[in-house]
Amino acid sequence: MSRRATRHDTPTALHALALRAGLLPRWTDAWNQPQTVSDAALRRVLDGLGLPCANFGQCEASRAWLASDDAAHALPPLVTAERGKPVAVPWPHTLPQRSYRLTLEDGAIVTGTAERGNDGSARDSDGTMLLPAIDVCGYHRLELGDAHTVLAIAPPRCYGVADALRHAGRAGELTRPWGLAVQLYGLRRGAPCGLGDLSALTQCCISAAGASADAVAINPLHAGFAALPERYSPYAPSSRLFLNPLYADPAVQFGQAAVDWAVAALGAGESLQALEARSEIDWVKLTPLRYAILRWLWERSDALLPRAALDDCAAFRARGGTALHAHACYEAIQARRLADSANGMNQNPAPDWRCWPVTLRAPGDAAVAAFAQAHANEVAYHAFLQWITADGMARAQRAARGAGMAVGIVSDLAVGADPGGSQAWTRQQEILAGFHAGAPPDLYNPLGQDWGVAVFSPRGLRRRGYAAFLEMLRANLAHAGGLRIDHVLGLARMWLVPAGAPASEGAYLRYPLQDMLRLVALESWRHRAIIIGENLGTVPPELNAALSARGVLGIDVLWFQREESAPVDAAEAAQRVPAPAPDTVPAFLPPAAWPPDAIATTSTHDLPTVTGWWAGRDLAWRDRLHLLAPGETLAAMQAGRARERGALWQALCAAGLCSGAVPDPADAPLDAVLAWLGTARTAMRLVPLEDLLGEAEQPNLPGTTSVHPNWQRRLDADVRALFDTPMVRARANALRGGRHGARHPPPRA
Repeated sequence: MSRRATRHDTPTALHALALRAGLLPRWTDAWNQPQTVSDAALRRVLDGLGLPCANFGQCEASRAWLASDDAAHALPPLVTAERGKPVAVPWPHTLPQRSYRLTLEDGAIVTGTAERGNDGSARDSDGTMLLPAIDVCGYHRLELGDAHTVLAIAPPRCYGVADALRHAGRAGELTRPWGLAVQLYGLRRGAPCGLGDLSALTQCCISAAGASADAVAINPLHAGFAALPERYSPYAPSSRLFLNPLYADPAVQFGQAAVDWAVAALGAGESLQALEARSEIDWVKLTPLRYAILRWLWERSDALLPRAALDDCAAFRARGGTALHAHACYEAIQARRLADSANGMNQNPAPDWRCWPVTLRAPGDAAVAAFAQAHANEVAYHAFLQWITADGMARAQRAARGAGMAVGIVSDLAVGADPGGSQAWTRQQEILAGFHAGAPPDLYNPLGQDWGVAVFSPRGLRRRGYAAFLEMLRANLAHAGGLRIDHVLGLARMWLVPAGAPASEGAYLRYPLQDMLRLVALESWRHRAIIIGENLGTVPPELNAALSARGVLGIDVLWFQREESAPVDAAEAAQRVPAPAPDTVPAFLPPAAWPPDAIATTSTHDLPTVTGWWAGRDLAWRDRLHLLAPGETLAAMQAGRARERGALWQALCAAGLCSGAVPDPADAPLDAVLAWLGTARTAMRLVPLEDLLGEAEQPNLPGTTSVHPNWQRRLDADVRALFDTPMVRARANALRGGRHGARHPPPRA
């Protein structure tokens, strides 16, 4: 476990190796306290990275291997730079000058002379060559003698909300842009779907645009496990390169009559109606039913789909290339192995590809090609599922922009993917094996956190020209006007937990922040998409400044905007929000004083809604599920929440939005809170749909799985009529900076 650092020791051989490998033996926690990773934890992480370190000799040998390996790859396949600034290209030679040839994306040729100079980096002594500034953004081919690489020239910042408004012809508007945050699965549209689908998203965008919203942010729609319906968390997907077909609405392509035929033929009508009527999604029952309908339609697609749709599906599959084919193979292999196990034909039923026969453990293996040939129809079926889902996403974004939204859909990029899933199988050279992403120990989570997902290897990314990172960005920006990057802190460093080890026995691994931010900025402009970074957690020094400089919008959450507040992690927030100091409560900052380079919001999917927070619903859940910290009692937590309610009420009164005594827990001043949020000077205000409707329950309770209905709650409201009531319309108007309807009535007697 990490220990408190008391002095800066001379680096040991172990620490020197760790630093060379990109690990941080020392770091500063969320309360600005220095910490040092234990030697035992460092050794476990280094061993997991394939760097022996049991003694001094092994440490030195591993460090020498890293140095020689870096020298052998001195000129990486991709180098990033910023438009209008000199380009530093690492190249191991001592020549003072070298001629170069640059082929721009548009085919134009630029020639010149690179000079061995000083760009202020430590690479100068290794032969860094400096090229004159390049004013054209894009991916350009650079030739230095016989060597070549790609130069990714990025704009200085990401595409922003103001850019989106200008592009929509709405620059200079007096009202402030706002948007909805929705859990797509929870929406209803008056059809027996069992969950909110992409047609519900389309209708939600149209309804929200009618209330002058400019964005609808959604939960991750990453590909799950079609054969494993119990794995439904949107933040632990099989792949972040593809979509979850459960959200597809086949009626868009096949027509409602064909879908009705499928439902009738399968005898699924009553089951669908019962699942639709539920207040919580039964993923285990719903998943096979929706896939059965999709398969029925797929098997008859030649007769049911028009030729134009069939051609579009074929073109989609061709564009998807090896990546789509590999994902479809993964899904087909996993389904077949599980089916064989159920029939007693497979003695090793583990769904994890790492437990498959060795001949199937890489997508390029001959056995995989043989399987794909023998089961061509199954592979084609899974490719079809991706086509119909991607088509639904594209239609939803077109509808959002067509209805007047400047941004439209804001997709959500999960921090990692299941290590046994499709993305880890297909990108083994770029994803760290044997580790999970997580968070270090702190006062509220003394054991740390293990999120159970695999993340990229920084060395693997550099070695392969960031190909896996770029394809992931492009996949998630393809049909969106924005992207929320979950745990954006991971672009700078990630807490790695060795598989099987306690989360406290992890360590931070550095990532090439500037390279990754440049690529994000470049792709942001290419897709005309804003970028939002979830910058809540143990924030490394100067990260927020780096994000702001690149135009990555942070997230200002109401509950954490306090005087002298410390940054917190969204997954830890359920622990922190209800735990104020015994006698003092930090004052809430007025939204006008919140950091402006951000998105302002009342809450997130991991936090209580305004109504739930005011009533203490999150406290009741924690008490019921025995999640209170040692020494905590429900009565003490409720007393602390009462003080916090008083602090928020005082802030609302000071803003002229309320007056009188503090309302009781059952009477949250929701309208006033939303009007208060509307005064934020941030780029956009983003309100969860649960808060717009006054819901008390939150979508997810961190630290729980089956004991709380995480990712299962459905809302009663119909998306087609979201803004039909004066109350909801007034709340939307308040978020745009209007004051009508914002004043909270006097508390009930």
